[in-house]
Amino acid sequence: MILLDGNKLSAKIRSEIAARVGEYCGNTIRPPHLAAVLVGDNPASQAYVRNKIKACEEVGFTSTLIKKDASITQSQLLELIHELNASEDLDGYIVQLPLPRHIDEEEVNLAIDPSKDVDGFHPNNFGRMALGMSSFLPATPMGIMMMLERYDIQTEGKHCVVLGRSNIVGTPIALLMSKKTKPGNATVTIAHSRTHHLPELLRSAQIIIAALGIPHFVKADMVSPGTVIIDVGINKIEDPANAKGYRLVGDVDFDNVKDKCAAITPVPGGVGPMTITALLENTWRAFRQKF
Repeated sequence: MILLDGNKLSAKIRSEIAARVGEYCGNTIRPPHLAAVLVGDNPASQAYVRNKIKACEEVGFTSTLIKKDASITQSQLLELIHELNASEDLDGYIVQLPLPRHIDEEEVNLAIDPSKDVDGFHPNNFGRMALGMSSFLPATPMGIMMMLERYDIQTEGKHCVVLGRSNIVGTPIALLMSKKTKPGNATVTIAHSRTHHLPELLRSAQIIIAALGIPHFVKADMVSPGTVIIDVGINKIEDPANAKGYRLVGDVDFDNVKDKCAAITPVPGGVGPMTITALLENTWRAFRQKF
């Protein structure tokens, strides 16, 4: 069994990005600049944004954190987005989700300049991705594709079952895996928690990408020997033995499934670090489109 170590792979790719920044930028060319807009005080969002800022520092990017109170109005947030769109010194930015309930996330995504949409959520980028055109890919699916490529996981002709149909992970990774690319060129089935005969379907898969958000949903009896599993889920479960009172687990019952797999990602330390690394790659691309 191969452990698909996102921490280790991310460190390698980030060192490559840092080398590019060092070679290309100097006294006459500023470094790439990524901004993050954080609305409210969601602990998970705060931690994720901190990790993004730390990653920027690792590779030599400039990073800016823009914190706004949860009471910000829709019009005020849109005004901020228009300012970021117009900034010449900013290559890309993200608006950290989820947003407060009174904010229309769809309208916010539509307002972001597609050329600075390094999260890959704007319909322009999503549509170009679906057509196989050059675009900013959503960060988590992009991170998964990078991992499959770097670990030389064979995907061509394989049956890949994607568990989950969100616009952030499930739908875009299904599109990418079906494209005539490497990695890719797989036969893809999109499933979800209500899919009939799901255990049988999963047992027919050679690759499973789990992005349901249900802890330990995929059990050992749902997996055939030699399957490659990419676990996107990050779920909190109670754990009195842990100082925090909880621990993070994936959508896959890792301890009972791992010995049946050809390769599997851990949680944490699998897809999560690759998502942030993909965001850095998108920011580098946005920067290079200017310089």
